[in-house]
Amino acid sequence: MDSLKASLTTQIKPTMKTISEQLQHKINLKTKPLGALGQLESIALQIGEIQGTLSPQLNKPTIVVFAGDHGIAKEGVSAYPQEVTFQMVMNFLNGGAAINVFARQNNIALKIVDAGVNFNFPPHDDLIEQKAGPGTASFLYGPAMTSEQLDFCFQKGAEVVRKCQKEGSNIIGFGEMGIGNTSAAAMIMSEVCQLPLEECVGRGTGVDEAQYAQKLSVLGKSQEFHGSIAKAKSILQTYGGFEIAQMTAGMLEAYELGMSIMVDGFIASAAFLLAQKMAPGIRQHAFFCHNSAEKGHEQLLAYLQVKAILNLGMRLGEGSGCAVAYPIIKSAVQFLNEMASFEDAGVSNKA
Repeated sequence: MDSLKASLTTQIKPTMKTISEQLQHKINLKTKPLGALGQLESIALQIGEIQGTLSPQLNKPTIVVFAGDHGIAKEGVSAYPQEVTFQMVMNFLNGGAAINVFARQNNIALKIVDAGVNFNFPPHDDLIEQKAGPGTASFLYGPAMTSEQLDFCFQKGAEVVRKCQKEGSNIIGFGEMGIGNTSAAAMIMSEVCQLPLEECVGRGTGVDEAQYAQKLSVLGKSQEFHGSIAKAKSILQTYGGFEIAQMTAGMLEAYELGMSIMVDGFIASAAFLLAQKMAPGIRQHAFFCHNSAEKGHEQLLAYLQVKAILNLGMRLGEGSGCAVAYPIIKSAVQFLNEMASFEDAGVSNKA
């Protein structure tokens, strides 16, 4: 088996290198100075590498918004009450949220998933119901979820992405909604990146000074209670939300299916941290859509050694950063496919 694997690796590597070199050559010969399109050039190169072609296509872009409630929200870590989660899901379903506006604007398919909201939604054509429970437990006193709930989330998160791919999508964005989930994301970041909580915990939905102190105190006590955790799934079971678990599984499935992955802000990036811990190669398929204003996100991106596409001071979640960044990704593909080369245009190249 090892000799077969080595043989396959020997065969694959030159092919991928050739594609990368050919893509870079194609980019360099466009009618522009070398590097003049900046980050658009690296995005075009990455998309071409993911698809293994000099003429990549973006098919049926889709954003999936996973929603779930968090037991830790009851400990006073958020400026908003827990019921805002289900109220915002209703807003998504009614088409009135920012993600609805931006998805419509950019012709992006939008799917809303109830991963574990503490509310029983009436049937709705645009809602995918795969509730792991009515919200997680408070991780101040024990794990956020059971191993059975985590397994359920991994199964269902992957299923959603497989369905999107079967419907023709080859680029998928991940968004979320869940009061208390910046706390869960901060705990995940602290464990994976081995950073003090103070560097990971932000204001979330806009807590004041007293609430911020309470948030830090609760999260610090939680970390003391659980101690150091090494394995990705154990971190997720201890601190994650059902929406974060399903996002993590969805990202891993998208990677397995060869899709391009759009990562939204702080919470989605925390899910990606866990996905990368389980499958390091996933980073080559990921586009980090924006640098969130939430404290910790910039450092998280630095840990991953990636550069966000946008830096607009956004911190909304919902996949809104994916929807706003998508036209830039599309522009990168369009210039690669449609912009003339020096030879095509009869323009003299640099001497």
